[in-house]
Amino acid sequence: MRPRKEKEEVDPPFPGYIREIRLKRTGIPGFENYPYSLPVVRTLGTLRLHPKVTFFVGENGSGKSTLLEAVANAVGMNAEGGGKNFFFATRRSDSDLGEHLIVVRGAEREKDCFFLRAESFYNVATEIEKLNLYLGDYGDRSLHEQSHGESFLALFTHRFFGRGFYVLDEPEAALSPQRQMAFLAALHAHVTDRKSQFVIATHSPIILAYPHATIYEFSSEGIRETKYEDTEQYRTTRSFLEDRDRFLRHLLAPLKDDPPQ
Repeated sequence: MRPRKEKEEVDPPFPGYIREIRLKRTGIPGFENYPYSLPVVRTLGTLRLHPKVTFFVGENGSGKSTLLEAVANAVGMNAEGGGKNFFFATRRSDSDLGEHLIVVRGAEREKDCFFLRAESFYNVATEIEKLNLYLGDYGDRSLHEQSHGESFLALFTHRFFGRGFYVLDEPEAALSPQRQMAFLAALHAHVTDRKSQFVIATHSPIILAYPHATIYEFSSEGIRETKYEDTEQYRTTRSFLEDRDRFLRHLLAPLKDDPPQ
């Protein structure tokens, strides 16, 4: 008679630090006012976050960065970027949307957080130097002494300590295609080994390909969950690469009023 095998202990799935975001409609100044007039805000009810990665995709002006910033604010992060100990504001541009979001947390509280946005990364790097923070957390060199891509990956690799909730706005702005792939590998290490949760707004079909994620598409109709292959980022990029000449003929066709060369 064979000895009975003991059952292997399997850790339960990580539920995430932030389970969902809800819009608190009482007290809103009016849905005719920005940013509440945006379709993605006006129609927002409950937005469930993936325990590993949640992607926001959509055209410029669709409201994905506005909602992303509000999520960061609601969790306690600085609107211009950084963690909870960053209070600088080079130019106040955030809305009060974060004050009208209800954050539904999981049983476990995050031990770290950081809001990284491409457009204000320079200001964050300046604030890091101003505060004289430990450079070891940022790759042992000033972020200003590294290229944009190097400094971004240094921060992502060294400063994101793990067991954290991280919000990233268009991280691909700093990264070449090869470094976007390196970012994917680092992202996977963060969510699997360091038990972290991410919300990322992106236009990159490479970054968007990360499989352990929920993708929300932002449009004039509001927010809907979608598949990777159904995103505009994937379909447009694939169509262009498969028939580049046809796209270029259409895009670069001379205007009727252009004089002959």
